[in-house]
Amino acid sequence: MGKIKIAQIGTSKNSHGNPIFASIKRQSHIFEMVGCAFPENEKEKFPDLVEAFAECREMTVEEILNNKEIEAVIIETEEIYLTKYALLAAKAGKHIHMEKPGGLDHTLFEEMIETVKAKNLVFHTGYMYRYNPSVMQVLKDVKEGKYGEIQSVEAQMSCWQKPELRQWLSTFPSGMLYFLGCHLIDLIYQIQGEPEEIINLSASTGFDGIHNIDQGMVALRYKNGVSFAKTSGVERGGFERRQLVITGSKGTVEVNPLEIGLPDSQTTRVREYFSEQWRDQSIISECEPNYRFDSMLASFAQMVAGEKTNPYTPDYELRLHKLITKCCNK
Repeated sequence: MGKIKIAQIGTSKNSHGNPIFASIKRQSHIFEMVGCAFPENEKEKFPDLVEAFAECREMTVEEILNNKEIEAVIIETEEIYLTKYALLAAKAGKHIHMEKPGGLDHTLFEEMIETVKAKNLVFHTGYMYRYNPSVMQVLKDVKEGKYGEIQSVEAQMSCWQKPELRQWLSTFPSGMLYFLGCHLIDLIYQIQGEPEEIINLSASTGFDGIHNIDQGMVALRYKNGVSFAKTSGVERGGFERRQLVITGSKGTVEVNPLEIGLPDSQTTRVREYFSEQWRDQSIISECEPNYRFDSMLASFAQMVAGEKTNPYTPDYELRLHKLITKCCNK
């Protein structure tokens, strides 16, 4: 595989734009970064973030889209603009990696997906847990029936955020549920599919006088029980107990925490329970240290090169985006 000629459109304070750019630079044996663009006044809004791109050739969005050498584009603008620029990239015939979950307009998202399909482009999204080695293995085990018929999925992804970010959550329907809960809804959807009923339980803590929805929660009813996704922006220690618990008729598996932070990478701990005894010890395993974005982008490069097929089809991404908007009462 030759180097993928790639460009990046955008970065923002609350997205993964800068870590994604750093990962591309780390993987210079895979990618050739041709240029970057900062639309929507990003240089004025995020001057400290843009500094990290100093060695990258600055281009306009139009220059990137019109450059026939550029095969793929990274879309890392603020969330509300993601679909707008992904659609422009699709119309220009570029393969796309886009930050999750896409903009708020589902109709525009659908147009973008139809364009991607019509032009036979790779469309790849930044749901990082799809590339977590432990989560990948657990999802494989679920599909192969290791835990039996699934009763419920409990997914949590919380953290402690400054008032500034919690004020910003007013940008989204259901605040934290749209911002971070989309990761969890993706996992539940992969395991259980379309729910029979969606119950939004999101709320505002009111802490610091902020009344945006900083505690996102949704319950999804299935034939065998109820699953939930919960994400809080005011939970001290929340990162250390981000977790995925899957309960089935043959066993339970607990990925907790989803990421254990190491100086330069993450690892993940998994506990499995198969005994009917209340106090039997779990089977514990831990994956090798990994960097959350490197394998994600390396896989994207393989897809662009035609060496790998994306298991998450454009149609899946469209259905997921629709489910997320439903869960967030939009």
